[in-house]
This record gives sequence, structure tokens and C-alpha cells, in this order.
Amino acid sequence: MSEATPAAQRAQAQPERPGILRQIAESSALMGVLAVFSAMIVGSLLILFADDNVRTTAGYLFARPSDFFGAVGSCLVDAYAAMLRGGIFDWQASSAARMWRPITETLTVATPLILAGLGMAVAFRAGLFNVGGQGQIILGAIVGGYVGFAWDLPSGLHMLVAVLGAILGGALWGAIPGVLRATTGASEVITTIMLNSVGGYLLAHMLTTAAFIGAGNANPKSLPVAASAQYPKLIGGPFRLHLGFIVALLAALFVWWLLERSEIGFQFRATGLNPQAALTAGINVSRITALVMVVSGALCGLAATAPVLGTQHYLTGSVAGSIGFDAMTVALLGRSTPQGTVLAGLLFGALTAGGTTMQAATGTPIDIVLVLQSMIVLFIAAPPLVRAIYHLPAPGSWRRRRREVVDAVAAPAAAEKKEA
Repeated sequence: MSEATPAAQRAQAQPERPGILRQIAESSALMGVLAVFSAMIVGSLLILFADDNVRTTAGYLFARPSDFFGAVGSCLVDAYAAMLRGGIFDWQASSAARMWRPITETLTVATPLILAGLGMAVAFRAGLFNVGGQGQIILGAIVGGYVGFAWDLPSGLHMLVAVLGAILGGALWGAIPGVLRATTGASEVITTIMLNSVGGYLLAHMLTTAAFIGAGNANPKSLPVAASAQYPKLIGGPFRLHLGFIVALLAALFVWWLLERSEIGFQFRATGLNPQAALTAGINVSRITALVMVVSGALCGLAATAPVLGTQHYLTGSVAGSIGFDAMTVALLGRSTPQGTVLAGLLFGALTAGGTTMQAATGTPIDIVLVLQSMIVLFIAAPPLVRAIYHLPAPGSWRRRRREVVDAVAAPAAAEKKEA
């Protein structure tokens, strides 16, 4: 007697890969798209709640529902149209330069987010949670900015040295929690959070010294970065887009090679997946842990060059803004991959640039953009919630279902053979 029925043999002969629609439904990329879509729905509700006309027409909704639904449609169309005009293309502008300026602003805003997000992605892939991007950006700004305004070097070389200084500053600040984690087991989450505050206070102190602000000056603003150390603009005129965007794309290409094609990147990923197995395989986990934080900090330090050498050209207490914290969201949304991080950075750049225009054109609070970013993080961090909302299968469920079918079909044959 055969060991399995023909039905079981056919089930076992099915291909190991599901159909294309099933692969899409189980993919993490779809989760990212649906997370953004779900956040936009929440943001739309907040925009409606903040609109005076919508609230007024809601007061007599059942008397004249057309007024309410008309106000809802008009409010959402105006808000998102203004966001598109501020972040992508302004079709209402009076000149071609002004029409295309929004997309260049998006790229400019996205540049530090991409660089810092890449730093976070490297740490995440290695199983570490770097919350110190803010402090690493600040140290990169301090070192890179000081080189930019205090040193006198030829043009081009000056910019390169300032960039290397920013990388070194971020790397050193990232090395501290990395070494502490590798040698003492101290949580990198706690140490990086503490170093954020240390970096902020260090910058505040530096902006009171004559070396940074000049003699006889009490304004907490550094000397301007020399023109020889500034990133050149990629487009002239009113556009702020600078060479830092190209640097960000090159950094993404480097991180892809590092993580996917290099031996040290393999060790990063192996340590992140299973430190004990990596140790058993001969990987020096302590050394890798420290090195990961150095690389992550270096990329965050490089992110500081965007405002210091590219747009702002001087140091202030708010030079880092919220880049270090937003970068964690960018890395999470990009699934800690270089290509995903670049796309997520562009999305957040468009939201930030478009949010300003949306507020100016429609009166919608720009804080709604922050809510959008927060909701994206919430949905990204809870894939089961997103899958439950949209009734999508879990990753690998196809294979589990296939095994159940095979077992169900083969069970009667096995029982019959046992009885025989």
C-alpha cells in the first residue's frame, strides 16, 4: 500500500512559494504603505476636527447634510492640496522656479533625516537600539562646525575636512555607549539617552566661549562657517538644495554594501539575529557591538553637516532640531534597509515641507504633521494591528496552512496503514 494518498501526494507536490497576491499580502512593504495610509486617515479626522466650517455645519448635520459633507470634502481637498503644493509641486506659483522649489525643499529637509536614519538602521539591524542620534548629531555639529569656521584651508579641502570632523565627532559619541555595552553590558538605550543631554549641555557651554562665538559677543550663536567649508548648492537661484543630498545617497549606497555585501556587515546582521549563535560561530560579539555604535554614530554625525554646512552655516542650541528622534521613525518605516530609509526620509521631508504650506494656506495646525509621524510609528510598531484592520494574512501563514492541509489529507492514509 502506498504511504500517502494521491491527494496527499498532490498537496506535497505543490510549489514552495505562494502566489504573487499572497506574497504581496504577507510582505512588510505593504505594511509600510498601509501604516502610512492608516495614519493619513487619522490625520484627516484631526484636520476635520480643527476646521471651523466643518464644526459649524456638523451642528445642523441632519437638517442640511449636504453642507456638512461639502465642508468635509472642501476641507480635506484644500489641506492635502496645500501639502502637495508645499512638498512636491506648486501649480499656483507665479514662476517656474517657484513651482519646482517645493520638491527641492523636500529633498533638502530629507537629507539629514536620511543620513541619521541610516545610522539608526545599522544599529537596528545589529540588534541595538540607538536612541542617542540627537547627541551624536550635536557632537558632529560641534566638531564639523568648529573646523568650518576656525580653520583656514583651501576650498574643497576645507569642506572635506569639516565633513570628516563631523563624522569623527558622531563616531566618538557613539563609541561611548558601544564600549560600555561591550565591556559592562550597560544598556545602550539608557546610556545614549543620557548622552543626548550631555551633548546638549556641552553645545550650550560651547556657545558661551570666545572660541565659538567670538570675543565680546554674548549671543549664543557661533561664528559663520567659511564659504570654503560649505556644501555647494546643486541648483542656483532661490533653491536651498545642496551637495549634502548627494552625500546622503552615497551614504545609503555605502550602508547597502556594508550590510549586504561585506563580511563585517554579515557579522553585524548575525549578531543582531542571534548573539549567542554568532559567538558560537567565532564572531567577536563585543567588538562588533562597539563597532556598530561607532558606525551608527558616524552616520548621525554626518547628518549634522546638512544644517551646519548646507543650510544654516552656524551653530545654535537648536542646530539638531528633532532630527535624531525623527530618524528613528524614518528607520522603522524603512524597515532598517537603506533603500527603505531613503524613501521614508523623502516622505517625512515632504510632510515637513508641505505641513508649513498647509498651515499658511488653510490654517491647519502644523502639529497635525507631528501626529501623522507619530501614528506612522504606532502602526509600524504594531503589524498585527494593521493586519487585523485590513484582514491580511500573517507572514508564513501560507506554509503553515499548507502543512495543515497535507497533514489532514495524509492522516487517514496513515491510520489505514497502521490498522493494516
